[in-house]
Amino acid sequence: MNIILYLVNFIIHIDEHLGTILRTYGTETYLFIFLIIFCETGLVIMPFLPGDSLIFAAGAFAAMNSLNVFVLYFVLLIAAFLGDTVNYHIGKKLSNKIENLENRKIIKKEHFDKTQEFFNRHGGKSIVLARFMPILRTFVPFVAGSGKMDYIKFLKYNLFGSILWVTIFTAAGFFFGNISFVKERFSLVIILVIALSLLPILITYIVNKLKNNKASNIK
Repeated sequence: MNIILYLVNFIIHIDEHLGTILRTYGTETYLFIFLIIFCETGLVIMPFLPGDSLIFAAGAFAAMNSLNVFVLYFVLLIAAFLGDTVNYHIGKKLSNKIENLENRKIIKKEHFDKTQEFFNRHGGKSIVLARFMPILRTFVPFVAGSGKMDYIKFLKYNLFGSILWVTIFTAAGFFFGNISFVKERFSLVIILVIALSLLPILITYIVNKLKNNKASNIK
């Protein structure tokens, strides 16, 4: 419980924590950012790590010249691309053992099933779409690997999705993160970013719920 509270606090006040890390470790902050994004996208058991919020905050610090925006951009891009690539190979490697993993609760069956449904509905495009959706962002490349999606096709979607995701959130943080209105309400902005990221998942859930209820009433 304490770990969950710490993570929530870290994400909501990520500007303060990232500032502390910068003052303490200097250029090693790039490594910290790389590892967080890589683990969030590359390790299926770590969907709780910050993604959108961290990139947005890092972009804001780049605007203050605390981070070099070009170095930051390529660090984020490489971390995002490699993360999904590793996750794909993990899914491919464990494709015959997924049931056992679910039984051991390493992977929540509910998350896996919903991601599988999302992937089946959108196909390769889900690699790009999931970039902007917490939890799904971590599970979709794993599902793509376990479903033996063509690797070259996966790499194309992965590269495009990585560029789109990193560019949008880095640019948003760089151009808007240091506006006085945003700076004074940074925590609220981060909550809004997270809420907007979760909105497609919520809408999909509501739509599916309504469809199921309608189907039940017809029966």
